[in-house]
Amino acid sequence: MFYLISALYLGWSLGANDAANIFGTAVSSKMVRFITAAILASLFVILGAILEGRAGIETIGRLSAMDLGTAGISSLAAAIAVTIMTILKLPVSTSQAVVGSILGVGIMQKQAALTGLGKIIVCWIGTPIGGCIFSIILYLILARAINRFRPSWAAFDFIMRAGLIITGCYGAYALGANNVANVTAVFYGAGLLSIETAALIGGVSIALGILTFSKGVMKTVGRGIVRLDAYSALIVVLSNAITVHIYAVIGVPVSSSQAVVGAVVGIVLLKRAEALKKRAILGVLSGWIATPFIAALVSVFIYFVTHLTYVG
Repeated sequence: MFYLISALYLGWSLGANDAANIFGTAVSSKMVRFITAAILASLFVILGAILEGRAGIETIGRLSAMDLGTAGISSLAAAIAVTIMTILKLPVSTSQAVVGSILGVGIMQKQAALTGLGKIIVCWIGTPIGGCIFSIILYLILARAINRFRPSWAAFDFIMRAGLIITGCYGAYALGANNVANVTAVFYGAGLLSIETAALIGGVSIALGILTFSKGVMKTVGRGIVRLDAYSALIVVLSNAITVHIYAVIGVPVSSSQAVVGAVVGIVLLKRAEALKKRAILGVLSGWIATPFIAALVSVFIYFVTHLTYVG
């Protein structure tokens, strides 16, 4: 049980930073209340983790052939890296933090497992690109449908609110299916947990993070890059959900933050908006680049300290 504390901490930090991004644009546009978004996201994250978390858990489990001690170090290091970014209110890739911490431990053991790493990195790069492409396509298709039916203002408002809630729930489900591997896959690889138990524990810990500490990052994603109207917010949420779900099926954990930011940028490019805050974009990008390195350094430090031999 002691080793699982680090996994619960990591799941909590993931929920606080990453998972709530599925409702960030909806909350910032004031179409959905934060507490409503948090409760729905928590429920569907758990559901997604249980029903479709297996593929990602197996992928990370193969990358991390660890014993219980090193699995605990890896989870703790990733959680610390994500917490640092959460305090800074920057969306961060928990997937990158986990892989960085795994590689850091592997370096210290002189047996870093690189099998499958190339596939993971390609998917990391493809995540924001996919979010951007989906947002442009969906924006144009749904706009044409809405213009064709020309709903009244009241009907349009109802459609937007209902759409944000439905797509947000789908996004939470997809995120649970994809990101639960970040939390407990190393313990599956170490033989401590079955896939079913790993999925349940990971999903619940992510949900706790969403409920308790996700509001700050929601506002950063929803307002820090560009202000969105309700329709654009709906497109961003749906684009994120589709992107993350595709990678869940592939079996590679990716970042919902990257998918959301990619989708937001897609909207901006489509509208040729000048409201894009370049400083915020640079801050987000620097966080993504720094995360795996910070996690690797933290895991190296923890491994070194915990393996010191004292001579009395």
